[in-house]
Amino acid sequence: MQKKPLIQHSQDFRDALLDWFRDYQREMPWRNTDNPYHIWVSEVMLQQTQVKKVVDYYERFIERFPDVQHLAAAPLQDVLKVWEGLGYYARARNLHKAAQVIVNALDGEVPRDYATFRKLPGVGDYSAAAVQSIAFNEPYAAVDGNIKRVVARLFLMDAPVNDAKSAKQFQKHAEALLDREAPGLFNQAMMELGATVCRPQSPTCLICPVNAFCEAFHTARQDEFPKRRETKPIPEHHIAVGVIYRGDEVLITQRQLDGLLGGLWEFPGGRIADGETAETACVRNISEVVNLSVRNIKYLTRVRHAFTHFKIVVDVFVCDYQSGEVVLNGPRDAKWIQVEALSDYPLPRVTHKFKDKLIV
Repeated sequence: MQKKPLIQHSQDFRDALLDWFRDYQREMPWRNTDNPYHIWVSEVMLQQTQVKKVVDYYERFIERFPDVQHLAAAPLQDVLKVWEGLGYYARARNLHKAAQVIVNALDGEVPRDYATFRKLPGVGDYSAAAVQSIAFNEPYAAVDGNIKRVVARLFLMDAPVNDAKSAKQFQKHAEALLDREAPGLFNQAMMELGATVCRPQSPTCLICPVNAFCEAFHTARQDEFPKRRETKPIPEHHIAVGVIYRGDEVLITQRQLDGLLGGLWEFPGGRIADGETAETACVRNISEVVNLSVRNIKYLTRVRHAFTHFKIVVDVFVCDYQSGEVVLNGPRDAKWIQVEALSDYPLPRVTHKFKDKLIV
């Protein structure tokens, strides 16, 4: 005889989860609003970023750009500056583009239609479902990393959570569980459960409000789920960067808008070739990237930084301008600025790790 699933009575699961969420949800500023734009901003910021880090950024962003009209009218550099340090800058660039689409083509209102909202720059399946359900109470199941973990343990899913081929399986289970009377509240409750109770390590199963429905809990296999596909080791790249002084000014370059750290400003540099010293690489990269010759090269410091898919080790040098006119090979713009003016520009986090060491 085939064993019946513990979660066969989904309404009991929904009721237990929502009762718990109403009593124990964490206080967050975006949970105190029904403004679709504010909810959208919060969901974009929360992608791949911890809640405790997002709160301050969210409040500053909303204060600076209180509605979609203010965001659309703002220069991209202002948006990136407010976003500075939050990472994954494509989120900010796409949010800015989407705001302009809304103002110019959609009557200045965040679309209350899933298909229309989904077409906006940067909007994926998760953010479309989250915003439409939370802001407009539309019955769409949002599936993020937290929800995948909950679902994997509820149903003992062998599908790897980090494999795109598994997405439909997780979506199917999430849609079957969804409370269609309160979809926004339910999606938030599932996320909250994954973030605070059904954690990746050491889940607090004994106090879980829905442990009666969890196959992993009842078979003591919580630590086996979710399954993950093996990933390759994270590569590490060695980079040399040069802070070029010309009198009391330094040269900064702006990255292309597309791609990693798009639109941010940095000091010229590049990878160190095999068998090449960091100092030689610094001089070579400055010549190749901005067409300048430098002298008086001095080592400043080494900093490290980790991105999602790779790590970098950066050797930083200070040097003096010697000759040449700036000709860009890679960057989209360059400026000579006072060192004190660095704080006016959106900079990568790795630059913040050494900029205080610069001689003013």
